[in-house]
Amino acid sequence: MSRVLVTGAASGLGAALVAAFAARGDTVLATDVSGADVARTTPAPDSSVEWRELDVTSEDDWAAAVAWVESEWGGLDVLVNNAGIAGGGRIERCTLAEWSRLVDVNLLGVVRGTRAFVPLLKAQGSGRIVNTASLAGLVHPPGMGSYNAVKAAVVAFTETAGHELAPYGVGCTAVCPSYFRTNLMSTTSVTDPDVAAQVTRLVETSPITAEEIAAAVLDGIDRGLDVVVPDEPARQAYALKLADRPAYDAQMRGIATRLKERSA
Repeated sequence: MSRVLVTGAASGLGAALVAAFAARGDTVLATDVSGADVARTTPAPDSSVEWRELDVTSEDDWAAAVAWVESEWGGLDVLVNNAGIAGGGRIERCTLAEWSRLVDVNLLGVVRGTRAFVPLLKAQGSGRIVNTASLAGLVHPPGMGSYNAVKAAVVAFTETAGHELAPYGVGCTAVCPSYFRTNLMSTTSVTDPDVAAQVTRLVETSPITAEEIAAAVLDGIDRGLDVVVPDEPARQAYALKLADRPAYDAQMRGIATRLKERSA
């Protein structure tokens, strides 16, 4: 049985991860920026799931989470930095305010959580940090520069942390799913309507569920994988980039051409 902390646990992949960990007998601390939302979406208080409010942009909230874990559990086995918001937009249309918000939540939220728990994980000589990135961290479609860049940074940070923490017995995993059905677009402030419509359509029509992604994530954690590409569309897209770069580039530029045509 593992002790697990999940951020962004009120909905989407976070809620699916909480349910998957709890179903196999793990003890879970479910956290979200709104503690009330977490309370409504997690099992009853007498279950294996606790909940608390945690804003990943707040160092004070992270310090309080560490203190709670040390006091209540005496350690942590898995930290899941899952909280995130949607974003994107063409280069000249994505505002610097949108960039800043994406960096603060999607990248620095991961950095803050990792920094907060590393001393504890090093001291106990074990544990795993799981960071939710995206296929956008590996494959970079047009119209998504800010989101791609931030998620690529999460992948790079996770790899770096994995190397750095390996001598202490701590592993790191980056999770890189493609589009799956979730309410992620409700968190977006994208001011480029063509890109927002395109991403919304891809999310809403995806046959992949958050529960399927969560199952693949737990399997990847159990196998000690450094990178989890949890669904077949993501694996195919990344394989194309690695195996046939000209074909990949042509596909990406085709997307850019269609984006241009829609905005003409």
